[in-house]
Amino acid sequence: MKFTCEKNVFFDAINVALRATPSKSPISSLEGLLIEATNKIKITGYDLKKSIYTKFDADISEPGKVVINAKFLAEMIRRLPDGMVIVAVDEANNTVNIKCGKSEYNFMSLDVREYPELPKFDQLNSVVLPQKILREMISRTEFAISKEETRPIYTGSLFDIEDGNITLVSVDGYRLAERTEKIEEGNMENCSFVVPGFSLSDVEKICGDEGEVAISVGERHISFTIDETVVITRRLEGDFLNYKKSIPEAFKYTIGFDKNELISVIDRVSLMLTDKNKNPIRMTFTDGKIDCLSFTPLGKAEDICICNGDAEGLVIGFNDRYFMEALKAAECDELKLCLNTSSSPCIIKAADDSDKFVYMILPVRIPQ
Repeated sequence: MKFTCEKNVFFDAINVALRATPSKSPISSLEGLLIEATNKIKITGYDLKKSIYTKFDADISEPGKVVINAKFLAEMIRRLPDGMVIVAVDEANNTVNIKCGKSEYNFMSLDVREYPELPKFDQLNSVVLPQKILREMISRTEFAISKEETRPIYTGSLFDIEDGNITLVSVDGYRLAERTEKIEEGNMENCSFVVPGFSLSDVEKICGDEGEVAISVGERHISFTIDETVVITRRLEGDFLNYKKSIPEAFKYTIGFDKNELISVIDRVSLMLTDKNKNPIRMTFTDGKIDCLSFTPLGKAEDICICNGDAEGLVIGFNDRYFMEALKAAECDELKLCLNTSSSPCIIKAADDSDKFVYMILPVRIPQ
């Protein structure tokens, strides 16, 4: 195998595929990147849970394939001077020669025969979204993905496709994040599937501001095609929360407020909270104001957020981080809190009743 390409193009492709390459694996070849030269250069990373491959144009003198340790290759190419890189592989002896300018490396490759085949993909449905939209949907819901492996189904986000809309839902047992967009293209029938959070994080980082992403769904895998890059990940199996029935529809109190003002208030009040003294923030909802209070052995902090509405002195305790993350994810400045009792979920929505996003936070018991 032999090809010539521009250093930065090669380096960018390596870093994309590197996201799916384990640092340690019982299969030593998986610690490497599979590089294949046909009509284009294709670089693949695979950790048995997900695979990422990307392609780019190059001057290919001899087709072939090789597996090179991923971190070693990334560091090597990073340190090369800018310019054209020449990669030559002697597949019979498993040796690699890389040149760029006056720099030259000679080293052994990994055994390409040990590199596992990527999962076969049986496409059932597909849908197309702008990359920017999918990236925003992921970024505004992924904070609520569970980190607890005891409930694997909640370590991913639900994609719910119904009647021309696509909804992403993340749940961790204490809060829920929901984000909805209309589908303009695709032939996907009404369906739902759960994508692991670690794969969505990669998709979010790969998506740009321009272009589209094609989502294809199979019985056991999902693929995201983003320009010349493809992410293939397994589906999470299990019963996901019925989010439509979990979110209350009727509320006793509705409180309008400015998002940035409440964020600032919570930020100041939470200064008293530490990992050792993680008490909830006490919010008291009265006519025209939200009184926020934190009280720990370290001391007490109190601040007020002006609002529209009156919850008749209702007092609720909230985890400060959960509340802040939901507020920061909201896409508009004017929001409303929908409340019932001190022990029922709090709903955060747009003040204009837009149905693009919904955040639900469960209260925390206030210590006596």
